[in-house]
Amino acid sequence: MARNRRLILSSPSEVWRLLSDGKRYGEWVTGTQQVLAADPHWPAVGARLEVRVGAGPLTLDDTCVVRICEPQQRLELEAKADPFGAARIAMRLTPWGENTLFTLDWHPLRGPGIRMHGLPVDYIVAVRNGMMLTKLARIAVREHVSATTSPAEAR
Repeated sequence: MARNRRLILSSPSEVWRLLSDGKRYGEWVTGTQQVLAADPHWPAVGARLEVRVGAGPLTLDDTCVVRICEPQQRLELEAKADPFGAARIAMRLTPWGENTLFTLDWHPLRGPGIRMHGLPVDYIVAVRNGMMLTKLARIAVREHVSATTSPAEAR
């Protein structure tokens, strides 16, 4: 399993707002080239995101299904990317003063990823997820600052 933690200088409700907008996943999920379809009920249990992932011309279509949703606290997804199998992506938002301690756990559920699971793969996933949390934190902070800055202060 790869586990990453990041203190995000925004409230859990502000971070949750980003997580609950499926169309925005391409902004912060590293490797996502395009959100192809977002279920209008996202992030309700059973809702789906269809995304294209990859690097350059090497792409594949992935489906993320919500397995657990506890608004402003926890979101767990099953990401399916055939022929590679599926992985569990668990996100937990913990209030930390006025901020959010964001924990992201990733581990394979089925497919070849289970056989490759271990130190090298977990390290690569942890690096990728660290980059992803950095992007999420930047977006959340930018939107927090924008929401708390009056129009006169912005000038």
